[in-house]
Amino acid sequence: MVKRKFDEWLNSFRESIATYDYYVNYDKVYHNVDTIKIELNILNSLIGSKCIEKDFLHIIKKYPEVLKCIPILLAVRDKEIFCQDENGSFLYRFTSYRNAKDILSADQYAYFMQKTGLFELLSKRIIGNLLDYVTGVETGLDSNGRKNRGGHLMENLVEKYIQKAGFKLNSTYFKEMYIHEITQKWGLDLSAISNQGKTEKRFDYVVRTENGVYGIETNFYTGGGSKLNETARSYKTLALESKDIDGFTFVWFTDGKGWNSARHNLEETFDVLDHVYNIKDMEDGIMAEIFR
Repeated sequence: MVKRKFDEWLNSFRESIATYDYYVNYDKVYHNVDTIKIELNILNSLIGSKCIEKDFLHIIKKYPEVLKCIPILLAVRDKEIFCQDENGSFLYRFTSYRNAKDILSADQYAYFMQKTGLFELLSKRIIGNLLDYVTGVETGLDSNGRKNRGGHLMENLVEKYIQKAGFKLNSTYFKEMYIHEITQKWGLDLSAISNQGKTEKRFDYVVRTENGVYGIETNFYTGGGSKLNETARSYKTLALESKDIDGFTFVWFTDGKGWNSARHNLEETFDVLDHVYNIKDMEDGIMAEIFR
């Protein structure tokens, strides 16, 4: 294999690998709204109310299940919310008012609605429909999940190229495999990278060929931060520790312009790790070269 130049390799890194469903998972949004749509429709009767506190107290006494959907009106997923002011501190539990033993009084929940601004939101018709409002809230909250989805994008991309190279899941390649599982399955002594069995590392993928076992890590960084330096250093250590293990090879697939902020640490790892690749390498067929 021709020795690559680090700068040329780094310059081929991508800005993003976002897919169309990366930004918002609407199926999840619709599902979350659908689970409380009946309760939201009941609370819709408060929109424009001239006696909103009285009407609210009547609703939660007759339909106590509406309490469970109040947190999402504040863009909160927790079922318990703590609040305090000059009148004291309270832990509000948004479960069924009729069944919970330690739930606060109905008047206290009305106080919560008033102090948080929800009564004003509803009584002044600032919104027209709670179903539409909560759909918007859920969409905003789901955008916070992009970090998790982003972490899986590179994993999914690497897996696609592993499959394209002819490997089969749970036959010739495996997902999320721990060191002890590799040892049990193929009898490899990986104590050099497990601190003599004291630490338990998990590889994103493991590929098995006639020539050996390959432990694979994947990641993609759009932005900088201390995490990148930590990752580069830890993989440099892993590369050195695994170098002399017979039958085992460490492979790292990474990409993303975020690496520009940690290029020196990445270059140090690049210099000692023979098998570190980016997306362009995968597009150019590197899987077929390394997994023989």
